[in-house]
Amino acid sequence: MDPARAARVRLVGPGFRVGSASLAMLALLGLAGCESIAVGLHLRMRLDHVPVTRLAAALAPQPALSPGGRGRLVILATTGDGRQLATVGPGHGKVLFDSFTFDAQVVQVKANGIVSLPQDPRVSDGRVPHVHVTTLGHPDVVADLEIPVRYDVAFAAHFSGRDGFPGADGANGFDGTAGTPGSIDLSNPSAGGNGSDGSDGGDGFNGGDGERGQAIHVWVTLRAGTHPLLQVRVASITREQFFLVDPEGGTLSIDANGGAGGRGGSGGRGGHGGAGGIGWPSGLSGHDGRNGSDGHRGNDGAAGTIAMEVDARAQPFIGRIQLSNKSGSGKPGASPEVHVGTVAALW
Repeated sequence: MDPARAARVRLVGPGFRVGSASLAMLALLGLAGCESIAVGLHLRMRLDHVPVTRLAAALAPQPALSPGGRGRLVILATTGDGRQLATVGPGHGKVLFDSFTFDAQVVQVKANGIVSLPQDPRVSDGRVPHVHVTTLGHPDVVADLEIPVRYDVAFAAHFSGRDGFPGADGANGFDGTAGTPGSIDLSNPSAGGNGSDGSDGGDGFNGGDGERGQAIHVWVTLRAGTHPLLQVRVASITREQFFLVDPEGGTLSIDANGGAGGRGGSGGRGGHGGAGGIGWPSGLSGHDGRNGSDGHRGNDGAAGTIAMEVDARAQPFIGRIQLSNKSGSGKPGASPEVHVGTVAALW
């Protein structure tokens, strides 16, 4: 082997092999089921063969959940020799969640420790969400977690129309072909051929129309108690949603806006005319194709309508509920109709 080439192999080869191995390892770790590989590399661990004596569980980033909210478990295992081993994720540890089984009430717990509370407050109203954690390989080492439910957050009910779809762009025209060359030999001159014209670009397609906002009816009443809560039902002809809102910090935004019209597609570029062939005389260049016309923007959807019935006891807190019904262009729709009277408990 050439000495210079051998030197290059010595310099480049090992580095390339190391880099390839690193890339392969990263690729393996990125695959589903990479936990076993990570355990083999001591980047992750399971507890089935670890002498665990005690377990504690918490929820991150907040200890409480609102309807529709989610968090992730943080589990801390203590061993017989005093070591404390935390789960991956917000626990910043190495312990995999498949070291545990979960028995949940009211909430749902995924295999990766994600805890979610159903969006419908009727599911959790008056109940305490609970998670029972058992350690695999150590059935007597358990932890129990009760999760408070909070209602002092920003809730939203969306009954707006969808935006129109954007129009497709027109196709670009094809360039013309160059003219055939002639001769510039003065003893035997010949004319160059003319270039052909470029083809026209295609027109852009029109955008789709935005949908109309839905016609919705809202009922609001107050559930009295040491900590009063607003009970709210929002319904259209197709669906309904329920909410519990804490007037001390909680809000509910309800929208029935029209969707914006989709943008029109851009017209395609006209093809360039082909160059004239060189000769004596040279050929003429072809004409450029016409650019396609842009598509029209879709029509904006009309604003929806809102009718609201408010129990007199809830009227002092009505400012915690915001209503929006604008057209897709932002033009205000008809003012919401609000009636104050008697609204019975909604569930």
